Amino acid sequence: MIDIDAANAEALKRLMDARPMLTGVARAVDVIPGMTQDLLLHAGPPITWARASGPLRGAVIGALIFEGKAQTEAEAVALVEKGSIRLEPCHEHAAVGPMAGVISPSMLVYVVENVTHGNKAFSNLNEGYGKVLRYGAFSDDVLKRLRWMNRELGPALSAALIRGGPLDLRALMAEALHMGDEGHNRNKAGSLLFLKALAPHIAASTADPMLEVEILKFIGDNALSVLNPVMAACKAMTDAAHGVAGSTLVTTMARNGTDFGIRVSGLPGQWFMAPAQVPVGLFFSGFSQADANPDIGDSAITETAGIGGFAMATAPAIVTFVGGTPKDALNATLEMYEITLGESKAFTMPALDFRGTPTGVDIRKVVELGIAPRINTGIAHKNAGVGQVGAGLVRPPLEIFEQALVAFAEKYEI
Repeated sequence: MIDIDAANAEALKRLMDARPMLTGVARAVDVIPGMTQDLLLHAGPPITWARASGPLRGAVIGALIFEGKAQTEAEAVALVEKGSIRLEPCHEHAAVGPMAGVISPSMLVYVVENVTHGNKAFSNLNEGYGKVLRYGAFSDDVLKRLRWMNRELGPALSAALIRGGPLDLRALMAEALHMGDEGHNRNKAGSLLFLKALAPHIAASTADPMLEVEILKFIGDNALSVLNPVMAACKAMTDAAHGVAGSTLVTTMARNGTDFGIRVSGLPGQWFMAPAQVPVGLFFSGFSQADANPDIGDSAITETAGIGGFAMATAPAIVTFVGGTPKDALNATLEMYEITLGESKAFTMPALDFRGTPTGVDIRKVVELGIAPRINTGIAHKNAGVGQVGAGLVRPPLEIFEQALVAFAEKYEI
């Protein structure tokens, strides 16, 4: 008979002991396992082109034009439809991407190493808010920004990390939580800490003063600049906990704009999926709930690792962006203690007397109590090419946890 409690203790220990360090920036095809020239990675569980949502389609189209494999939207669609381009989840390649999450071969990505266990994780660079590729936009200005990021921003970040050495992301995340971030939708403090750590080395390694100004301004103006390396850090942490026989700990929560999927430590190689819900939240001027696409993105890896929606108590100002009240933010965190296996040793919250964030979603507790995890999220327009229209809150469908628990019982003959 499998000892579930012992297995969960081991999986949770691996997650908490993980120490993710940002070590570099490199081309996706050179560092991401299994990445090839005919492959595009996307957020969420596996999906076919026929079932892909508008924002995911838009990001795939933009990535193919960015790569020079297509010149027009029609050419990009034709490449995918005839099978010349394959689509696979970021999560199956040790990677994560916010919203549509599309990573193409020549894109520069952050390289994060968990120095405790030796595994690595990867994420693309953050474009900022609004009309951007990750929300399905692919106009000329979106592509121009992406090319600048690949040509100028990425190499500057790489040079800064070579000069300054690895950046301890777990320590950065912990400090940011003490400064009012929750690590998913609110990253203002973390992004400033990120800029503070890298700015001297960017300045020292950038020969052109005007380019230095442009790069520092781009990072400083983007309150989400640290989100992508934070996501990769959380991926490195949760991957360390994946594959523990007998563990009911959730190691992946991810959405592709059509389906919400989870993976469980003791059930490696399996996805459990159901239709994604439409987030409820606040919208940019000119948009409404009717414009919203169902939930999308790998950024729920933050909640999977114990921050984001699980740490809202330490970031009451998040409600000005996703809706609700400061009391709601506190209650959100308190509720998540009911479905988790422990409290983080690294991430603590001043508002709760420095109590550790609720960490390690347990499929048994979710099903028993009927409480689904809380997730903070951006909201993409349902049509390709538009971009971000707001931000809000969402929960995964309970049925995917029920599916996982049934599969667990069958595998371990409980």
